[in-house]
Amino acid sequence: MSGEAALGTPALVTAAWAEIARLAATQRADGSPPSSIRPLFAAAPDRFARFSRRLDGLLLDFSKTAIDDRVLAALLELARVQDVAGQRAAMAAGQAINATERRAVLHLALRAAPGEAYHQRGADGVIQPVATSVAETLARMRAFCAAVHGGTLRSPSGERFTDVVNIGIGGSDLGPAMVTRALWTPGAPLRAHYLANVDAHAWAALAPRLDPRRTLVLIASKTFTTQETMANAALVRDWLRAALGPDPALPLAALSTNLDAAAAFGIAPAHVFPFADWVGGRFSLWSTIGLSIALALGWEAFAALLEGARAMDAHFLAAPEEANLPLLLALVELWHVNGLGYPARAVLPYDERLARLTAHLQQLEMESLGKRVTLTGAALTRASGPVVFGEPGTNAQHSFMQLLHQGTTPVPCDILLVRAPDHAYAENHRMLLANGLAQAEALLRGKDAEAVRAEMAAAGASEAEITRLLPHKIFPGDRPSVTLILPRLSPFTLGQLVALYEHKVFCLGALWDINAFDQWGVELGKQLCGPLLAALAPGAPMTVGHDGSTAGLLRALQEG
Repeated sequence: MSGEAALGTPALVTAAWAEIARLAATQRADGSPPSSIRPLFAAAPDRFARFSRRLDGLLLDFSKTAIDDRVLAALLELARVQDVAGQRAAMAAGQAINATERRAVLHLALRAAPGEAYHQRGADGVIQPVATSVAETLARMRAFCAAVHGGTLRSPSGERFTDVVNIGIGGSDLGPAMVTRALWTPGAPLRAHYLANVDAHAWAALAPRLDPRRTLVLIASKTFTTQETMANAALVRDWLRAALGPDPALPLAALSTNLDAAAAFGIAPAHVFPFADWVGGRFSLWSTIGLSIALALGWEAFAALLEGARAMDAHFLAAPEEANLPLLLALVELWHVNGLGYPARAVLPYDERLARLTAHLQQLEMESLGKRVTLTGAALTRASGPVVFGEPGTNAQHSFMQLLHQGTTPVPCDILLVRAPDHAYAENHRMLLANGLAQAEALLRGKDAEAVRAEMAAAGASEAEITRLLPHKIFPGDRPSVTLILPRLSPFTLGQLVALYEHKVFCLGALWDINAFDQWGVELGKQLCGPLLAALAPGAPMTVGHDGSTAGLLRALQEG
């Protein structure tokens, strides 16, 4: 990604977008529409080699998309004129690229190698190094884990901890919960549990599985005021007190910057682990928010997770544009959203351990890219982030894949495969991989009327039956997919994978000229919840000022 003075100028950017629109509207020379994929394979036997990339043992294949050489060149030109490289450098330099909140975006610093000099450059131009504070925090986390695992830090009852409960929501829950589920094995140091939803049914289901004399509780809230988190924290504190007595030294730790509120809650300063405001929630699993990961899996696993992310960071910061995996993944999505008008994407991890990956990516991508204005506040004139959904394979095949194969609007999908399992059931794993490959191939190939007719005739169907069922059995094909293969699922490769998607989000934010690092859209519901909560209190008077529907629903709930 080379830079020049004219990069980012409206004329160049407009021309680049116009070329993408032109390619998306122009029939190819062979007569195929721009969304078709099968003719590209027919014309180029080496298409897989040309439209796939490798990094270490990770493989990214985007050959099963409608991107050809002209489209890829146009997409790369957009990245050049939008100065994605310059914006990337600004992020790495600690500039306040989160412009609305005047904050740097430095989750890269959380997994940096010792000696890497990341700095925070405030909106006032003041530069502050962050490496020392990151190293000190990691050292505190490591010492805390060593004390818990070694038995020098025990429950007030004198027993060693067997379980850790992380109470948090959003980024304080989704990332750590996903990683721990993906990597936990029966020999791991602690069992980890995650409590997020304010619905107390979650705690009622979890509590019977825990022994309060052996449970360590982490409360993850930067401000220590998050409504759902603090409500759940109060429930769990009462549970601990009922079993252990009202001792102020309850087995609690806080992942927060609010020392006063944590102390008032009964948490000693030594057990409060802060993180900086340049760590966005959905990018925070590498920070103290990842303490539950380190406690559950062991410090070596957490360090390897950071190392994998660091390897992807190094690739993202240095690889040329045509080989840069996060940028290419972003450009594929931009082509689907803005070129072809596809409003959604499915994420299909063919590995049960990655069952919560889609939930993490939903927040990472939809909270980051669900924006309607540019960095300057002007209304966007094109679509931004798509809807992200998914389920592990092969469950998805018996759920929503019908829509992906025969629905009216194509839904691109990411298919994630892990080459080597960590179990001994080789036949099951071959079946899993075969299903993942088959879905991608079926989405591409489809099945036309001639093939359906021949298949039914060979099975002995009558002409009348063939005529009746023929339209229902046709698969249009040309449905795009991207396939990612990991050599195996380890802390290192999972770190690479998560960082890959983080950097993809950065690239899309830069390409769409939006702020991918704020989330004002979550605030309005929080503001309106307070008065409604008061209105639902026993004996509360009927309130006014709501719309007719909300007022009617309030009355229905108040009246029982």
